[in-house]
Amino acid sequence: MKAEQQFEILSDGVEEVLPEGALLERLRQAEREARPLRVKQGFDPTAPDIHLGHTVGLRKLKQFQDLGHQVVLIVGDCTGLVGDPSGRSKTRPQLLREDIDANASTYLEQFYRVLDKNPEPPRRPVEIHRNGDWFGGMGFMEVLRLASQFTVSQLLERDDFAKRFQAEQPISLHELLYPIMQGYDSVAICADVELGATEQKFNLLVGRELQRLHDQPPQIIMTLPVLPGLDGVQRMSKSLGNYIGVTDAAANMFGKVMSLPDGAMALYWRLVSGVDRAKLAEIEEELADPDSHPMEMKKRLGMQIVTLYHGAESAARARADFEKQFSRREVPDDLEVFSARQLAPESLTIVDLVVASEIASSRSAARRLVEQGAVDLDGTRIASWDSTVDGRVEHVLRVGRKMKRYVPEGISKRAGSESKSGESQESL
Repeated sequence: MKAEQQFEILSDGVEEVLPEGALLERLRQAEREARPLRVKQGFDPTAPDIHLGHTVGLRKLKQFQDLGHQVVLIVGDCTGLVGDPSGRSKTRPQLLREDIDANASTYLEQFYRVLDKNPEPPRRPVEIHRNGDWFGGMGFMEVLRLASQFTVSQLLERDDFAKRFQAEQPISLHELLYPIMQGYDSVAICADVELGATEQKFNLLVGRELQRLHDQPPQIIMTLPVLPGLDGVQRMSKSLGNYIGVTDAAANMFGKVMSLPDGAMALYWRLVSGVDRAKLAEIEEELADPDSHPMEMKKRLGMQIVTLYHGAESAARARADFEKQFSRREVPDDLEVFSARQLAPESLTIVDLVVASEIASSRSAARRLVEQGAVDLDGTRIASWDSTVDGRVEHVLRVGRKMKRYVPEGISKRAGSESKSGESQESL
């Protein structure tokens, strides 16, 4: 495939490519020289499993692999001991070497949930390194020489370091070394391209500078969007507990997708569903249609994600089990019915609904209930207080032990209250 066609594929969905125009030129050079680009991404094994947030980069690497380029994965068994300070407001707790090693051993199989382990030519097998292979043999004087190539003021230009410094929050010396360590990984494997989340931009730029100092062509930087976690706000993270692991059981994975706020669906479809561009355009059009049903769209998303990691049969079973579990919930026929008068039904939030039900006396009280995990809509726990609700159809609202049925204005309350629990589910 010509360099221009490759560039169109590889630049799609990327936040930023630096320097501008460099990726296309490097692809053209690789085409002239009949050689693959060496494309790098690093993963610190700070937890046993990788999650969907990690797969954003892995899916872009898969595109490079499919185009015949050399994917190089760095398992950061040394950088993991330091802990990446990107996006952190305080020093990470340091892990023990045995924890890092145990976590690293689980990563290798999980990478191949997205990448091909035994690809057919011209695609290439993944190259995997631990950065302990080069850092483990470095003497103290070598570390000093490496550190001498940067100034403290350069490192403090990093946004998260600058904020902590201005707030007089401690910055440990080993944290300042982290960007240099990650950057040296690029030198060690002669990277042409490095991928990373948007918050990794500083580290990726350090890699370019170190390569220049070591007489290597500086790598091209490609930054990728950050996937929000189950709350739809904070980035997906094991430490925050808001993640979907690629090794999660099919039923658990489907259930977690169903707990996503509606507003996060478009981003999940775009970043981690694996659908092609034509299908994605159709889905985005459906999501924008005010007549589309968010719960059904979410079920389709859950099916798609579970299929990627467990297969279509497991995905279908997970959906069926979820729906059966919901229909088995004890939803009394004579639930108290309420509506949300004077509010536009197409733009309700979960807070609007809880206040309209009179279970909470104020919006702030309703928000606290959502944040405490006490609010459940149609059998799904609501994780974010700004989750939207389709107010044009019936819903069963549960807050703690209290349960009420929401019925839109204009629908017979008697008809709503006489619906059987199973029938109510089928209408959703």
